[in-house]
Amino acid sequence: QVQLVESGGGLVQAGGSLRLSCAASGSIFAITTMGWYRQAPAKQRELVAAIGGGSTTNYAASVKGRFTISRDNTKNTVYLQMNSLKPEDTAVYYCDADVVSVARHEYNYWGQGTQVTVSS
Repeated sequence: QVQLVESGGGLVQAGGSLRLSCAASGSIFAITTMGWYRQAPAKQRELVAAIGGGSTTNYAASVKGRFTISRDNTKNTVYLQMNSLKPEDTAVYYCDADVVSVARHEYNYWGQGTQVTVSS
């Protein structure tokens, strides 16, 4: 089994910054893609940013230039640095990881979510 534990959410004023972290633990041989999604009330979950094993990145147009995704493979951790936050960034942020287990099976895992609230 693999667990993803997120941290770093909270309340911030518009224009402020937050840094989210997501640490994976358990039966891990390797992690390929890691990403962050978010879901605002009454809206569908959407991709915010993703990073591949070779550190290639992909961002939603709405966050490009403001958010930066990175990873530390030695810690099985992915980060999301969020700058110039806007009220429309308010959502529950979820970590996602494609994990290759010690038995060489690949599964997709989700974290429990962390609330980010941006006040105007």
